[in-house]
Amino acid sequence: MNKIPPCPSCGSLYAYPVDTLLVCPECTFEWNPSTHEEESGLQVKDSNGNLLNDGDTVVVIKDLPVKGAPKSIKAGTKVKNIRLTDGDHNIDCKVDGFGSMALKSEFVKKA
Repeated sequence: MNKIPPCPSCGSLYAYPVDTLLVCPECTFEWNPSTHEEESGLQVKDSNGNLLNDGDTVVVIKDLPVKGAPKSIKAGTKVKNIRLTDGDHNIDCKVDGFGSMALKSEFVKKA
């Protein structure tokens, strides 16, 4: 029996074949299983929707308060050599003047 892969858009397990396409009943996404590449690994996007990679340089777009620090990370601060992780704060980095910390990708843009 052919195993139908989950929907690449929403992850639903209830996709069904229609002619040469697969259709998801939950999000109505249609795809061709022979040409659709399976996305593997962690995918993190910045505030503009650009895909981030390990080692990228990003710019903070909003003043971010830091717990236990007397000042915040200012908008426009450039952060080099990021590492992507799983979880809520999905960027590990070193910020000048603050040291190692984790940031949310929604508060940065790719430089």
